[in-house]
Amino acid sequence: MGKKIMTETDTAAATGAAKEMHTAESEAAEEKPAADGRLLRPQFDKLTVAEKTDLMKTMAAHYGLQFRELCTFSRWGQSCTTGVFEKDGREFVFVPGDTVTLGWEAFAVGMDADNQAELRDVMEEVCYSGSAEEFLRETMSPVRQAVIPPMLAGRLLEEIGWEPVSFEDPRLCAEHPEWLEDFRKYAVSGSAELNLVGCVKFQNRDGQWRAFLYNEMDYSQLKEQLNGQGLSLPTANEWAYLCGGGCRTLFPWGDGMDYSMHLYHLEKKRDTRPYDMEEPNFFGLSISYDPYKQEVIGADSLTVCGDGGCGICGGSGPLLGFLSCSPHCRPEEQEDDVLDNDFHFFRPVIRVGQCPE
Repeated sequence: MGKKIMTETDTAAATGAAKEMHTAESEAAEEKPAADGRLLRPQFDKLTVAEKTDLMKTMAAHYGLQFRELCTFSRWGQSCTTGVFEKDGREFVFVPGDTVTLGWEAFAVGMDADNQAELRDVMEEVCYSGSAEEFLRETMSPVRQAVIPPMLAGRLLEEIGWEPVSFEDPRLCAEHPEWLEDFRKYAVSGSAELNLVGCVKFQNRDGQWRAFLYNEMDYSQLKEQLNGQGLSLPTANEWAYLCGGGCRTLFPWGDGMDYSMHLYHLEKKRDTRPYDMEEPNFFGLSISYDPYKQEVIGADSLTVCGDGGCGICGGSGPLLGFLSCSPHCRPEEQEDDVLDNDFHFFRPVIRVGQCPE
């Protein structure tokens, strides 16, 4: 698959860099006041439905969200009954905080024969003489303890550069009335979206049209825009928790790829099933399901989770092609702060401290 084999010096340097998970931004995120105990997973899981509902309604009022319902999400041996919210067309879910172990260094249950065969073929191809665990550790973040704050997390990945605006925004109605004219003609066609590439898009969700203006932006501008909306990007530790929930296996479901899954880019003909990894996880999040979609996280410089499809494009099978979707995979710091709208996506979060009565 064209994988670079790291020297001892390379490995030591990469491990040292990976241990610097506490960037200035992540430290600032974790310096918030201690969370209300009810918002931490051990106690939150013990609350009754009525208690959770009251808590979610109070949280919604405090953060200006619409509380929709309490839902139970169960997947891969983990489960959470929590609140689903909406704000400005976005769906959020409440994710309780916890103290968890993150990172990976050894199998928890071991690989099955199919995964072992795929991995062995690749190791032989690149003349790798170490163990399977040593091979995988080169791309994994180090094992560490992390305190994760409670969060309201966006349920879906979002494209970068699209700013939600009202139909009365002067940049739309005054500067470019022709866009609105195109929209009016298109809206009666029964379609759900009109995208004037690089300019504006209109989307119909649940019978309501919304407008988005396109803005080119870099990483610092993205963070500034989110900050202006009371939002943030998850840090590396937060992202790993949202993705894996503190699982100790290579993936949330086990120590290898489940070859029965319907996966992006590896579709079989006439397979109309939903993409398994895109379905909501145990927190109700659609996360880390397509290696081509790199999720931008909060750090001092542009850092992403996912390899941009390098493994799949290089001809890897399901295991190594989707290895960068593991919650333990080491995030990649980019060379500059330029965002690529074809590969970079984001997930907004709101960190929750004390929930007012």
